[in-house]
Amino acid sequence: MEGILSFTHISTIKMLPHFHGNWYKKTKTHFKFTAKSSNGDDPLLQSAINAVTLRFHETLRSEPLFHDPYAACLVSPSTSIDVKKSVHPYCLITRFLDDKLLQIVGHTDELKQVVLLTDGADTRAYRLTWPSSMLIFDVSTERIYSKFSLMLKDAGAQMSRNCLLIHVPRESPNIQDALRKKGFNGNRPSIWVLQGLPLMTLASLEDILSTVASLAMKGCVLIGEVPAELIETTHELEISREESVRRIFMRHGFQVQVIDYGQVAKDLGGKQLKELSNSILFVAEHLRFSDDQMETWRREFQRVEDEGDEEGFEDL
Repeated sequence: MEGILSFTHISTIKMLPHFHGNWYKKTKTHFKFTAKSSNGDDPLLQSAINAVTLRFHETLRSEPLFHDPYAACLVSPSTSIDVKKSVHPYCLITRFLDDKLLQIVGHTDELKQVVLLTDGADTRAYRLTWPSSMLIFDVSTERIYSKFSLMLKDAGAQMSRNCLLIHVPRESPNIQDALRKKGFNGNRPSIWVLQGLPLMTLASLEDILSTVASLAMKGCVLIGEVPAELIETTHELEISREESVRRIFMRHGFQVQVIDYGQVAKDLGGKQLKELSNSILFVAEHLRFSDDQMETWRREFQRVEDEGDEEGFEDL
C-alpha cells in the first residue's frame, strides 16, 4: 500500500512528439467544431470543451506538463492562443494522474484493464503509450463521447498496438452489468481513473465508489479528483475535509490518500499554479474482494463441499 500511495517520486511519461503551432494552423482548415457557438444549454458539453481547451493551451506552452496532440482537433477553430507561464490546476491534476496511471500499469503484473470515468472528451486512450493488449473502458455521457470520438477518428487518432477502446454510456441503467457485457472481468486486475465524469451530488460520488467496489479486485487502485463542494456537504466542525474523504471512501472499502497539490507542483519542478483548485486529488486502494471474486470462491467452496459429500457417501 505504501508503494502504491506514495507520490513523492513521480514517474516520467513517454512524451509524444512536440505539438507545433503550424500543425494547429493546418488542423483549423480540416476540422471544424460542430457544437453551437453557445453551449450554455448543455453544461456537460461546455465542461468537456473547457477541459479540452486547457489541454490545448498546456500543449502549446514552452515547457508543457504533457502533450495532447489531439486537443487541437477538438477545440473550436476560433479558440484563442492563451499560453501562460502559470499552470492551471486541471493540467497539474492531469499530469499527476497520467504519471500514476502509467506507473501502476507498468509495475502491476497481468493488469490489462483500465477504466476511465470521463467527460467524454478524454484522449488518454490515444495520447498515452500503453503496453500491448490493454482493454481501455471509457465511461462517459453517450452524446458527448460520440461527438468527440468522431472528431478524433477524422483526425486519424490511433491507439497503441493491440489495444482496444470500449465505450460504456454513463446513462446505462446498470454500469456494472454494462461493463461486464463489454468484457470487463472482476477476477482480473484493473485500475480506475476518475476525471471529468459529472458528479453533481455526494450521492453520485457514492454511487461511483459503490460501482468500482463491486467490480475491482482487492488491491486494485482508483485515482482521480472529486469536487471539493461535495465533501463540504458532509463536513463537521470537528472533522477535517481529509478525514471526511477518508470516511466516505472507507464506507466502500477504500483506503484513500488525499494528495497535496503543493507537493505535486514541487515534484514537477516547482510549477506555479494559476489558481487554487476546487477539486480534491486522491489515490485509493480497494481493500475488499470484487463481486466476481466472491462468486468464484463461492462456487469453488460449493464444489469442494459437494466432492466431500460424494466421498463420504462412498465411504458408507
